[in-house]
Amino acid sequence: LFTITDPMSEPTIAISYLDTLPPEWQTDLLPAIQQELGRSSYKIVVLDDDPTGTQTVRDIPVLTSWAVGALEKELSGEFPGFFLLTNSRSLTEQAACDLAREIGGNLYLASKNTGVRVVVISRSDSTLRGHFPAEVDAAAEILNKQQLPYLIIPFFLEGGRYTLDDIHYVKEKDCLVPAAMTPFAKDAAFGFSHSNLKKYIEEKTRGKINAEDVIAVSLEDIRVGGPERVAEVLRSVPQGTACIINSASYRDMEVVVSALITVENEGYEFLYRTAASFVRSRLGLDAGDGLLSGTQLVNPSANGGLFVIGSYVPKTTAQTNALFELTDIVPIEVKVDELLDERRRSEEIERVIALTNSTLGSGADAAVYTSRSLVAGSDAPSSLAIGGIVSASLVEIVSNLTHQPRYLVAKGGITSSDIATEALGIRRALVIGQALPGVPAWRCGEETRYPGMTYIVFPGNVGEDDALAQIVRKID
Repeated sequence: LFTITDPMSEPTIAISYLDTLPPEWQTDLLPAIQQELGRSSYKIVVLDDDPTGTQTVRDIPVLTSWAVGALEKELSGEFPGFFLLTNSRSLTEQAACDLAREIGGNLYLASKNTGVRVVVISRSDSTLRGHFPAEVDAAAEILNKQQLPYLIIPFFLEGGRYTLDDIHYVKEKDCLVPAAMTPFAKDAAFGFSHSNLKKYIEEKTRGKINAEDVIAVSLEDIRVGGPERVAEVLRSVPQGTACIINSASYRDMEVVVSALITVENEGYEFLYRTAASFVRSRLGLDAGDGLLSGTQLVNPSANGGLFVIGSYVPKTTAQTNALFELTDIVPIEVKVDELLDERRRSEEIERVIALTNSTLGSGADAAVYTSRSLVAGSDAPSSLAIGGIVSASLVEIVSNLTHQPRYLVAKGGITSSDIATEALGIRRALVIGQALPGVPAWRCGEETRYPGMTYIVFPGNVGEDDALAQIVRKID
């Protein structure tokens, strides 16, 4: 069952290990969660550090601006919650913290003005990348919640992310690989060295919270003890510490949410740092009617469709290669070395714009993709700066389209955020569902460049190798 790949690391385990876990809690708790939300006087606000946090929900708004008036309107609206797209994973830590304080301050005012209490969730990467704990602390300080304990829930079923025996795993084919042994842990800006979440918290808090002081909700607590036992554990978490949640299914999430509602009603509060699956359960949503159809993803048009691929993770590269091998899509490479040379940048952008426009106008589908050799800086800020140049160049390309594509897919969190806000001008969109598991689709608002268009946000770290090709096949 176990294969030791590195004597100094946690073991990789077979996916079949999931079949040996205790049976799930038998009671369906979702109706009770929905009932509680229906009569509650609070709204759930998800601070999403890139657009991919919407990958498990439907019929929920996502905002890309956070003026007090806009927040008041959403807090007074019909939806149980909404997303705020911060895109903070593309920022330096200082800029991310400044943004968190700004949003936290505006939320405080909007909540006070409307009389609607907010439950704030910091949604981030299921492979543990992002500005944790800095941006969580910054928002908490403004909201006067700085002494609350962290609640860490990186489980993400659609992406194959599981937390078992306190270790966070990433599914790769038939194996569960400890997160610290994946390429995500080598991220130039957000790398980490521990898959055990207790040790990860100690690492990221720089020893402020010791691993032995972190409380864990085990799968046995969830699946044998149920909501009552989980609530008991949650009540035991001291202020200023942290609690991690082991999880392997949506039923596990629903048990946890049921317990959280109980203890929150008793006055307990937490600083949430979670992946997308928890958000779906906390909003009281089920799986819905399945994936969106091809006709729901396209606009009636004779123009070609467009992929914009900026993510550099190995999964995206494998998916991009398969896209070109399995479909007739026209590949249009953006040469990153040219973008990073100020003398040649404009010429490279103009070349790609001209080729993309002619391809779309001919009715052929195109994939604008950055050259696959990762160019990283010497430290986190310089790496983020390079990413900013590349993303800004992709925005300029999309902003200069002369033909509206019949569909638009953006691959990668930062890429999809910048395309949404800067190229398309999205200020408020509605998440209408998923094109593939973990791949959200948004309906663009009337204020956008292409009102009513479906915009597909494809995370960099989601899907099998043929996932991009699946989108093309679904639409065709």
